[in-house]
Amino acid sequence: MTESELVTAATFEGDDEVRRVLDGGASPDQPDDEGATALYRAAVRGEAGIVRMLLAAGADPDRESGAESEGLPLCAAACWGHLDAVVALLDGGADPDRLEDRDRHGMAALHWASAKDHLAVVSVLLDRGAGPDIRDGAGGTPLVHAARYGAAAVVRTLLDHGADPTIADGQGLRPIELAREYAGQDIEAVVRDRARQYASEGARITVRREDAEGGGERVVAEVHDSSGQLRSETPLGTGHAEIVHLLEGRPARA
Repeated sequence: MTESELVTAATFEGDDEVRRVLDGGASPDQPDDEGATALYRAAVRGEAGIVRMLLAAGADPDRESGAESEGLPLCAAACWGHLDAVVALLDGGADPDRLEDRDRHGMAALHWASAKDHLAVVSVLLDRGAGPDIRDGAGGTPLVHAARYGAAAVVRTLLDHGADPTIADGQGLRPIELAREYAGQDIEAVVRDRARQYASEGARITVRREDAEGGGERVVAEVHDSSGQLRSETPLGTGHAEIVHLLEGRPARA
């Protein structure tokens, strides 16, 4: 058995194959030759059953995956809105306030969920003890991330859990100031402009609108290469004006 067999199974296969490899003696925390861990790969896919299987076999819920652009399993599940995987990791002892160590901007799961407008994940993290004012490596709070994105329902939930709206980010900007920057702007134009940095020659940018998880709408710019293959997505919420209204006159948390 190679050291990468379990990681491969967690990345591409289902419960039965992961169980087979574990039953064959694989260590649940053994990374592959790139540093990737099986638990991270299962979490980022939202495979809650595999996550629970690996945790039951002894996988460390707070071990970071060492492969490029990877990190904590809980952060991966939160970033992609995989609620069942988030719950499985919390049930398995994952620390909701643990920051990723990848770089100076290391974030916790609540930062990722707030920045991506995953309301259900935000709610369960808060209910399971995540700090509403936890700072990321750059000084930002979950409220900062949600206000910048335009996630009005997430902002409301964070405030209901006692988040302090006066805490500024590392650049000295408060959540209300970040929301004001986009309030009244053409969000479609904003995401198109952001997407251009990912567009190579011959690429095509399209924009779609979809319902946000907590109500309202988000706008997503898609970059397709010259063959039509999707290469990147750039989303942004449209709740900035509502966030400004929510935050106006709010005192700091007592």
